[in-house]
Amino acid sequence: MDRAIPEIPPALAEAIDTAFGRRDFVGALSVLAKAEAQAPNDVGLKMQRAVALRMTGDPAGSLEALSAALALDPYNLTALLAKGAILETLVGETAAAETYRDALKIVPSDPPPRLAAPLARARAVVAAESAAFEAYLRARLDLGSAGGAQAQARVAEGLRIFSGTARPVVQQPLLLHYPQLPAICFPDRSLFPWLPDLEANTEVICTELQAALAARTGFAPYIEVASDAPVNQWAELNRSDRWTAYFLWRDGERQDAACEACPRTAALMDHLPLARQPGFAPTVVFSALAPHTHIPPHTGSTNTRLLVHLPLILPGPARFRVGNETRDWRMGEAWVFDDTIEHEAWNDADALRVILIIDVWNPYLEPGERDLVSAMLAARAQFLNDRIGMKA
Repeated sequence: MDRAIPEIPPALAEAIDTAFGRRDFVGALSVLAKAEAQAPNDVGLKMQRAVALRMTGDPAGSLEALSAALALDPYNLTALLAKGAILETLVGETAAAETYRDALKIVPSDPPPRLAAPLARARAVVAAESAAFEAYLRARLDLGSAGGAQAQARVAEGLRIFSGTARPVVQQPLLLHYPQLPAICFPDRSLFPWLPDLEANTEVICTELQAALAARTGFAPYIEVASDAPVNQWAELNRSDRWTAYFLWRDGERQDAACEACPRTAALMDHLPLARQPGFAPTVVFSALAPHTHIPPHTGSTNTRLLVHLPLILPGPARFRVGNETRDWRMGEAWVFDDTIEHEAWNDADALRVILIIDVWNPYLEPGERDLVSAMLAARAQFLNDRIGMKA
């Protein structure tokens, strides 16, 4: 139930402003007491009392006033930050961290400039406390006792999430979220028995790639956001030659000219479980990233398919993050990852980096499910076309 908040007389409001303007905080407290007697549910008055008490050297009283304000408005960001700051002074960073965490959960996308410094302090305290808790856990737990390599990796990441130094990994597909598929950043290689054969053909594929690069045709910007659409995180790479692509398959359609130019690479695809989703997948593409270029965090369209990366040109350090795990590419080593989990890439080298990207079915889907997923996506395209004449 909403609390009615009566307005205080203009004279009292003016007296409060005058006292603060003169930095007469003792006088301000006297006037505030009269005002709160008339408007006990006024959050603003309690916030002003908290400031006056802090300025008169009574942090405990200020904390009580802030708690009273938060009892009326638990989502008051300013009050939460102020409470955290006083707890930090009175008790220490560990006590303040929980209040700071509550504050950071409700920060708007565009916080007011006056809160920049308090927010920075809150983030610093939370980060330091999370790191301290992680170190505390690591010192007291035998992570090696978890079991095999996968179990040890899980418990290590679970420890980071528990301590707050990492976020939980979630799938965020842009189009289709298929239920009950595990959110694993890099699924185990045993699920993809064809990976060694693909890796063994690295030199064959690289030879065709080098010919395509030498021809200087076929490569186009990877990101091409429509002129009337928001570019969001792609502002720097939109229509840029810093990240280019040479498609052999694109959104489910075979690119005949590219496949004819790279026949052995195209033939290898016949032996892979390409995600056949008409109008959507597979995509098979040489992805070329310019020196010292960063691909910002993003997610893919559906967890019904996973992506393969096979490095072809690695002139130096190049990193790739999926969720909480960051890896370095290595020649001759492919991996499969779930691109509906937030991921990003860096080419830290002084020359071009190129990898082959391939869409494959999620191995947890049964053959009948694959067919139905394809039918669902095709039905969506037909639905949009029938309803509004829109090509999906």
